[in-house]
Amino acid sequence: TVYNAIKSGYRLFDGACDYGNEVESGQGVARAIKEGIVKREDLFLVSKLWNSFHDKERVEPICKKQLKDWGIDYFDLYIVHFPISLKYVDPSERYPPGFTYDGKNVVPGNATIQETWTAMEGLVEKGLSKSIGISNFNGQLIMDLLRYAKIVPATLQIEHHPYLTQLGLVELAQSHNIAVTAYSSFGPQSFLELEMQSAKDTPLLFDNPTIKSIAEKHGKTPAQVLLRWSTQRNVAVIPKSNNQSRLAQNLDVTGFDLAKSEIEQISGLNKSLRFNDPLNVSIPHMKYALPLTD
Repeated sequence: TVYNAIKSGYRLFDGACDYGNEVESGQGVARAIKEGIVKREDLFLVSKLWNSFHDKERVEPICKKQLKDWGIDYFDLYIVHFPISLKYVDPSERYPPGFTYDGKNVVPGNATIQETWTAMEGLVEKGLSKSIGISNFNGQLIMDLLRYAKIVPATLQIEHHPYLTQLGLVELAQSHNIAVTAYSSFGPQSFLELEMQSAKDTPLLFDNPTIKSIAEKHGKTPAQVLLRWSTQRNVAVIPKSNNQSRLAQNLDVTGFDLAKSEIEQISGLNKSLRFNDPLNVSIPHMKYALPLTD
């Protein structure tokens, strides 16, 4: 998939330990470089620090493992995946570890965000990542991090779609020159493959009359309209697809502009409906976790 995406014109790839496919992604990158389609410096490769590796002495070793999995020398961006510290799981025992310590129980770790972020800054100093960022942080955590950060996060990656606009959080991040990147730009569509009941119970944005009407007006697909709604508001997008034609369509989202009224119409669909919350996904008894809200 990564190889085909590179051939289609994609240059940024968003990976993570938790996705469990970094070796395969690296193989796609290596093939494209070997065939002369791109050079390493043409690509922007992103990965993430998983919750089990937040202790300061764990950050660099796991980053190096992930680099080895990708078959590269540095990440362009390395992100703290969640503001949640979990007990360390040795990669030789289970990888990726997921949310549980032993496959059953969630055991919190002791690392503070400050400890983890300081170790992340060390990755930049050692050339293991050109920049560092955060994901799934709320406004309070961002304000706290900015008190001690020597390196301001380059980006904030959040769930962001018309059912969850998070306008205040987006504005806060952008006001501190933290670029905002949206994942799950298609809302519930992104979570159907996870058999998430809340996604099944939610009307698809692709079928929403407002989205469909605007798409028809511009001669675009609902997916293209959803992506343009984000990018036109200076929110970057990282849509995923295994379909070659949709890969091409998802790239073609800057050749048209939505009217201000159309952007407002789409934003008006907000329900503050979050799908990617650990409390909803896989750890129902993790009551100590902060809600991932703005």
